[in-house]
This record gives sequence, C-alpha cells and structure tokens, in this order.
Amino acid sequence: MGESAFQPYPFLLAAAERLAAGLARRGLTPGDPVGLLLDRPRDVIPAFWGCVLGGFVPCPLPPLPDDADRAREHLAHLGELLDGPLLLTAEPVAGVAPRDARVRMVPIGQLHAEAEAETEPGPARDAAAPADGAPDAPVAPDGLALLVLTSGSTGRPKAVRLTHANLLASMAAKAERQRLTSADRTLNWIAFDHVAALLEAHLLPLAVGAEQFHVSSARVLGDPMEFLRLISRHRVTMTFTPNFLLGLLNAADAPTAGASGADAPTAVAPTAGAAGERAASRGAAGQARGGTETEAETGAYDPGGERLDLRSLRHIVSGGEANVRATGEAFLARYAPYGLRGDALWPAFGMTETCAGSVYSRGFPQVDAGREFASLGQPVRGLRIRVADARGRVCPAGEVGELQLRGPMITDGYHRDPAATTRAHTPDGWFRSGDLGRIDGLGDGSPSLLVGGEAGAGHLVLVGRAKDSVIVNGVNYFSPDIEAAVERLDGVAPGHVAAFPTRQPGHDTEQLVVALRPEPAAASGAALHRLLTTVRATVVAHWGFRPAHVLPLPASAFPRTSLGKTLRQRMRERLEAGAYDAVIAEVAAESERHLGGHVAPEGATERALADIYAELFEREPARVSATASFFDLGGTSLDILRLRRLVATRLAVADLPVITVLTAPTVRQLAARLDAGPPGAGPAAYDPVVPLQTGGDKTPLFCVHPGVGEVLVFVNLARYFAGDRPFFALRARGFNAGERPFGSFAEMVETYVRAIRARQPRGPYAIAGYSYGGAVAFEIAKRLEALGERVGFVGSLNLPPHIKYRMDELDFVETATNLALFLDLVDRRRARELPAELRALPADERLARLLDLAPPRRLRDLDLDLPKFTAWARLASGLTALGREYQPSGTVRSMTVFYAVPLRGTKEDWLARELRRWDEHTRSQNRYIEVPGEHYTMLGPRHVATFQAILRRELDHALGEGSP
Repeated sequence: MGESAFQPYPFLLAAAERLAAGLARRGLTPGDPVGLLLDRPRDVIPAFWGCVLGGFVPCPLPPLPDDADRAREHLAHLGELLDGPLLLTAEPVAGVAPRDARVRMVPIGQLHAEAEAETEPGPARDAAAPADGAPDAPVAPDGLALLVLTSGSTGRPKAVRLTHANLLASMAAKAERQRLTSADRTLNWIAFDHVAALLEAHLLPLAVGAEQFHVSSARVLGDPMEFLRLISRHRVTMTFTPNFLLGLLNAADAPTAGASGADAPTAVAPTAGAAGERAASRGAAGQARGGTETEAETGAYDPGGERLDLRSLRHIVSGGEANVRATGEAFLARYAPYGLRGDALWPAFGMTETCAGSVYSRGFPQVDAGREFASLGQPVRGLRIRVADARGRVCPAGEVGELQLRGPMITDGYHRDPAATTRAHTPDGWFRSGDLGRIDGLGDGSPSLLVGGEAGAGHLVLVGRAKDSVIVNGVNYFSPDIEAAVERLDGVAPGHVAAFPTRQPGHDTEQLVVALRPEPAAASGAALHRLLTTVRATVVAHWGFRPAHVLPLPASAFPRTSLGKTLRQRMRERLEAGAYDAVIAEVAAESERHLGGHVAPEGATERALADIYAELFEREPARVSATASFFDLGGTSLDILRLRRLVATRLAVADLPVITVLTAPTVRQLAARLDAGPPGAGPAAYDPVVPLQTGGDKTPLFCVHPGVGEVLVFVNLARYFAGDRPFFALRARGFNAGERPFGSFAEMVETYVRAIRARQPRGPYAIAGYSYGGAVAFEIAKRLEALGERVGFVGSLNLPPHIKYRMDELDFVETATNLALFLDLVDRRRARELPAELRALPADERLARLLDLAPPRRLRDLDLDLPKFTAWARLASGLTALGREYQPSGTVRSMTVFYAVPLRGTKEDWLARELRRWDEHTRSQNRYIEVPGEHYTMLGPRHVATFQAILRRELDHALGEGSP
C-alpha cells in the first residue's frame, strides 16, 4: 500500500488559515460563497476550513459532467444560484467555464504556491504556524456556514442552507447517539459532494477529537474488499456506507490486496503525538501477542490472503438508500469469522436538509425480523419527527403518511429560492421530507410522533417517496430529467413517459424503470426493438447506468391525477404486483429474436467473458450467447471502459486495446483474441472497417473517421441503428504496432474503397464522414461512381469541401491541442488559449503539459499516457499533412450536409460562405440540415439522440428506404 498522508488537527488549522488568507486576497468578503470543485480529500478538507475561518461559505460540488455542453450549463446555473461564486478547482478543470458564466475559477494549487512563496527564507517555518494576515471573521450561531447542493436534480440543483447552529446541534446529537470519543477512528470513502462525507465522516469525528481516514471512492468501488481491509489495517471503530456496498461485499470473491500511493489514505488526527502513541501501543501489543493468538482472537484470512481483524469496528452507519434486511443479515453473517459484531450495522435516515444522519437504529437485525427493509430507529436528541396525512393532521401510529421533521439541526431553507423554501415547510413550521413512512411500536391510538432523547419503543419505517426521484447506488436521479431526455427521442409519444424506481427481491439498490408509449410507427417489430435500445443507450450516455426495464405501454397504462400528472408511484405498485410481467416477457423475447439464436459459451475464457457481458448488461449469464455482439447487446463507449476494467480484474489482461473490442465484439471472437496471447503481441492484417452494428436489412452506412483517425466517436451513434441498417466505421492506418500510416490522401481513399467493396460488393452505397472525414467520404463516393456503382447517400458532418486552408493553420501543437479537445481532455475555451502557451515551452515538454491539464479520471478511462498520446498526436498530424495536399475536384450526384456551430464564426456565415461550396461539386441539389450542438459536441451524449433521428431520416429519404 502507498504512503498515507497524515495531518494532525493543528496542521490542518494552519493550512486552512493560509488558504483563508489566499481567498481574502482575491477580494472575497465574509458571506461570499466558494464552490469546492475538488475531489481529493486532502484538498477538500483544508479548503472547507479555509472558507469557514475566512467567513466565506463553502459549497462542495460534484465533478463536472464529461459532456462539455452539460458542464457549461451546470457552471452557468452555479453562477446564478451562488451569485457569482469563486470556484476552487483541481488544476485539470481550470478554464472550463463559458465566458458568460458568473463564476471565477481558481486552481487550489495557486493558493498553495502563494502560501509557499510567502514563507520567509531561513529556518524552516513551523508547518502548524498560521498564515500572516489570515482573516478573523466574526461568527454568529445563525450565520450561514455551509451550502450543500441537493442531489435530486441533475440539471438545476438547489442549495441547502446550513447554519453554524445547525451543524453544532447536529454534531452534539450524533456524537451522543453514536457514543464517539477521542479514542475512536473513523473511515470515509464517500465523495465530499455527498453531505454524509463532510458531516458524518469529517465534522463528527473532528467534534470529538477522533482520528479519521479518508480514501477515494474509486479505491473502494474498484475493489469492495478494500473497505474491510482498511478497517482492519487502521483499527477503524466507525464508518459509513450505503446498502449497495454491503451487497457487493456479500458477492466479493478472491479480492486483490494493496493500493497505489496516489490513492493512499489521508489521515487527520488531534496531534501527531497522540496518534503516534496509539499506533506504537497497538504495534507493541501485536508484537507481544505474536504467534500465540488463535484465529478466533485475531480474525481470519479473507479470500485474497490478507488477514482481516474487524473486532475494532463498533458500528457501520448505513444510509443514503433503503437497507435490505436480507443483505444486512448476510453481510453480518459472512464477516462474523473476521470478528465483525452481530449488531455492528446501524440502518439510518438523514437528508442534506437534516445535516445528514439524524435517525439511527441500534437494534438491527433483531427488531426487523420478517421485514423486507430495515426500520430506522429513533431520532437524535433535539429532533422531533411525525407522520402526517395530506391535510397536515398527525396520523395514528402505524398508518402511512408524509414524514415531517423539526429541530435545531433542520435547515431554514434553500439559498436564493424562497418559493422552494416555502414549499418545503408546513404552515406550522415542520420540514416536509417528501418521504412516506410510518411509526411502528407505539401503543394503539398513539399519535405518530417521536421525540429524540426520550425513552420509547417507537421506530421509524420508510415505505416510499413522495418526491420524484430514483436512488441508484446511493445517488439520487430526478425522474423529470430522465423523462425529458427520453421524450426527446424519435418514436416516443409526447406526454407519455414515466421514470420511476423499483427494487426487485434480493437486490441491494433501487433500479430504474422507464415506461413510454411508442408512436404508431415504432410500436412493433424491428422499430420497437430499435426504440427500446435507443432509450437504454440514452440513459447510459447521460447518467452512466442502464434501466432495469424499458416498458412500451398504451396510453391507458399511464394513470394521472385530475391535473394530468402521471402517478409514478401507482405505476411502480402495478409493476411490483406483476401487472407488466407480460410486457417484460414480450420485450425480452423481441430482444432475443434480434440477437439471433443462443450458442453456449465453451471454455474458461468464453464462460468468463459471458459472465462479464451478463454483469454489464444485467442479463442472466445463461442468456448470453457466445455469438452475441457486445454492441448488439447495447454496449456503449462507457461500457467499453467498464469491460476493459472487468477483463483486467477477472482475466488478468491489462490494457485491453479498445480496437480489440471494436473488431472482436462477440464473446467467442474476444475470447479467441485473448487466448491467442497478449493483445497486440503479433502483427494483424490492417482492415479499416470496424463493424459497430451489424443488424438490419437496409443499405449499410460507412462512416469515415475525423482528423484524429479514431472511430470511438461513432460508437454511441451506431447504437441507434440497431435492427435498422448495419453501421461500419472506417479507422485510419497506423494505430497498431507495425502499421505504416498512409503516405497520401489518394492512398487513403483507395484503401477505404477496397475495404468497403470487400464488405459490400455492389451498390447502392451510403457513405458519410465526420469533420475531416467529410472530404474523404466525398472522394470515396467519386471513386465508387467512377467504378459504375450507384452511391445513394453522401453525407458531410460539418465540413466544407475546401479544407487546405484549415490544414495549413494546424501545426503539430494545434493538432495535438485539437486531439485533446476531441478527447475531452480540455474544453473549447482552453483549447483556444493553449497553443500559444505550449509553443513557449521546449518541444519535449509540450505534450506532457497537455496531459497535466487533463482530468486524471479521463486519462484512466481512455488508458492514455504520454507515449500513447504522443503516438496518437503524430498520427493525427500525419493525417493533417495529407489534408494540406487536398484540393476538391469533380462531382458526385448530390450531398447531404449536416451543419452545427462551427469552431469559429457564426453558423449562418459558416453555412453561406463555406458549406454551400459543396454545390460546386454536385450534379443535383444538395440538402443542408441544421443539427444541434457544436462541431465537437454534435455527436456527444447530449445531442446524439437528436442527431441520429435526423441522420436516419435523411438516409431513408436518400435511399428510398422507409422504416420497417
């Protein structure tokens, strides 16, 4: 395991004071909000306290969406919500904001560098010494201490106001209920944009002077057993986790031990001396006991061979989503041999608005015998909870109603949103949780009321939510956001989409169900299969998970209120009562028909890959055919990254090339590649054609790569052609070992023509190209026509015929920067500024600087390092050089030109002055089709669903092929 970063509380105080001084130098005054766009605990914690000490109001933020358009929208909303905040960022995300967003972005590294620069020369300054001129802001109990974004809406979250009095009351009540003292050690792996990380896992242990350990979420989610190893190594006494991790631990097998130094724990403790003394005493005690301990006394070995000793763990607070009783019981039983106590799991309830955990159950599992879900226990001291009916009257004990809360830890409302604040409170001042629950264990006729700190047998039980959200793996997703994205899809009837949760028996987290009414043209057969595939792909692209069910239903199946609002809860009840079982079976049968017959996997590698495919696409392993394509099963570019990680873990194959997945997408094909030896170990014949979607009877579409040479940009687009027409991408030569890049534009065109005819010997042909590929597609079409073939469709995606002037502008630095922009390593504004910065550096440092600016998570996802990026940039630069020799000549029958916002200038000028010059190179009238997005985002997650519908319509129109 890598080295831990240990920080005593006095050192944390000093670091925070220096950051506070740096923020004050930037003109902030007490009360100003500061967004914390930081992901590492060692950055977030000092930044939080720097804000508090300076009188500024910290607001932890989630990572920006990968999609550039959504990131800009989110930043624009933050600018309005927080009234022009300063955002502290990690270095890689600096410069993302659009120019009109009311945000200032400052890398935290700049503040640290300034603090270092101010250190006087001479003897080393005490690291615990405060900064000169650190602000001393006055604090009032009712003053605003913290803003936390709600997780219910991915588009426009609200900011919950928490005062100093809220936090102090909450910490005192939590510490009393959890019996925490300075002798405790806590562990956190939850990201700090979740309220539990900051309050339950940082402020609470700090309030009692306990030691606390923080690790990245990726470390635990990548290997769930690491959660227990960390507890064992650091003798943790209290921690927090949502229920879904317990399910992963129940299913864990043969975990790997160890971790990289980059993800080593950050430890915060009262003093170095106290921590050192405790560590030394533990070490001495272990040496004294030596080999005389029995296994029962010291714990046991986990399946990965590391000794686990969980006897130190007093309790795990489990909240964020409903706790499945069977999951919790199985977890306690499975890890009892490792010393885990039988009462160590505490189901809990809390919200951002209640300062996280505020109701805890210490009686699990005994008090929950026979229940599906665990009850949540009693409120902390000072908190009162009641259950009320629709008229605001307190329900009798045991009856279901809305959970309402009141107490000193409850928020006073939402920042700059008085309407939402009013809606969230009853006329008599109780906070409306939006959750449905009941209070059990009280006497007959008793009111549904619990008062924290009072003795009593009552306990809270949640039965559902009145709010419109779905919780998947502890994260809220807003139903209207999902419904809006689905309703924009071609073939979905407006006003007939419902997104709601379900929890199937035995599952550890909620799952998403999307119900929709198909338009008549998409109500059956291949068209329906394509629509359902489109919905799944859209949800994955936007939110990163796949719906459990997509249900095509008639209009009569959407129950509504008198005002026309869809009753999602009623649809959930119908689903779980079996009312939609026939529809689910029909959808499964239709999917099987389009995937072809089942061929059983053979051999260990095929069976392992079939298990991986089943996990990725949430299918039964027995239903995964050895001949079913990864893409026909619904695979997206995000799924490719997940596949590579699972193959590395399960089959010990590191760095599986993406092109291997693209060219060998079935279980059988991929297994054969893996069994043949390390990927890329031997030379393979170059074939530019990458089959991304092979189903459908219409004319195949061949799409030419953009100027970076790669075809990943087409993966999500191809999903929408399932069952409609085959979709092939053309990939440049030179990516694989031993491949010689093209020597001329003409050689590239001729190579692609031969490869296309090998796949499709006769026309009509459909050819398109994105960006640079538009010119290549035109030349391919010319060559096919010269061979006597009919080309029914030629498409240019936002490229004019004359590209030489643009290629002449692109030197190696510009090309590498464009590649970084294309890969979402930098944003559009930063890409405009970078070439001048990079040219000022020595040539051998330029690409390294580009990667330094990239988000580390994105580099991991793309498996990019400096040698790989350098090779890719050289290949892209070679393609640019070929473009410098290109001059369009001759004609094709006609073109369809799709135009978006250009790299510079207006869309209108781009169309009139550049794109319409295609008229000079066609014999018939061209079609110019406006599409949403910008040049680099038109095929991105936000716009791809709209673009595919337009593209498919144009293909049908040009080729005379209507939808089946």
